[in-house]
Amino acid sequence: MHGREVAYRFEGDGPLIVLVHGMAGSEATWDSVVPALTDRFGVLAFDLPGHGSSAKPVDGDYSLGSFASVVRDLMMSLGLERGTIVGQSLGGGVAMQFAYQFPSRCERLVLVGSGGLGRDVSPLLRALAFPGVEFLYPVIFASALREAGRSVLGALRRIGLRPSAYVDQIWQSYESLTEPETRAAFARTLRSVVDPTGQRVSAHDRLPLARDIPTLIVWGADDAIIPSTHAAEAAATLPNSRVEIFERVGHFPHCEDPHHFVRVLIHFIESTEPAHVSDEQFAQAVAESAIS
Repeated sequence: MHGREVAYRFEGDGPLIVLVHGMAGSEATWDSVVPALTDRFGVLAFDLPGHGSSAKPVDGDYSLGSFASVVRDLMMSLGLERGTIVGQSLGGGVAMQFAYQFPSRCERLVLVGSGGLGRDVSPLLRALAFPGVEFLYPVIFASALREAGRSVLGALRRIGLRPSAYVDQIWQSYESLTEPETRAAFARTLRSVVDPTGQRVSAHDRLPLARDIPTLIVWGADDAIIPSTHAAEAAATLPNSRVEIFERVGHFPHCEDPHHFVRVLIHFIESTEPAHVSDEQFAQAVAESAIS
């Protein structure tokens, strides 16, 4: 699209679900849930610009608004009009931005350990967003450390031990950041949403505009990257929302407990009516809100 590659997968048939991954992730993060969804739904998962196998332009726009436009453009390119938008971590911020920019295309909103709902975020991400730290990225994310990690994981697998789904996701993110182009895109993406004091983007003033869009908020009770307390705070602003807290689960509920995640997601979709927000309705909501 627009002369740059976007890697995606589209499987199944039925009402559309769009899956948006998190920071330093890729569409592969949804591997555990896609097969269970394709019997009932058409499922679109893709790599955001700067991530996975999608293009990583040096002059790329890695803001939430640009990412949301990529979701819209990809849907249009594939002839997909509307759907349920599911976003995890950074992808949750993208999903909310999509609902704000293109409300008529958003039937439902699913936020999974989402960014953009509070200042709190992992001290590690705050540190990585500190000015000048990107000059240390080649040392922190060195290819030699990647190879050493692969050797350790390989040895563990040979004796029958496998890392947890949480560790596996963290490791996949680390591996991706050993590539210079991905590191550069990561730095720009991170700084668009996080600074040394915490998350710098908040959706709270715009959440009331999503009052007519059924919303599911999923969080791991043990999330050490973005605290689960953000779920209740968001739900208090969204009367048309549900909250599901997964016990003994961290930042990746869809990977750490995929069967539960799929059950919750299917029940939510099948028990709610898709939103049909017109431009006129949205304009009225904007006029009535205290948006800043």
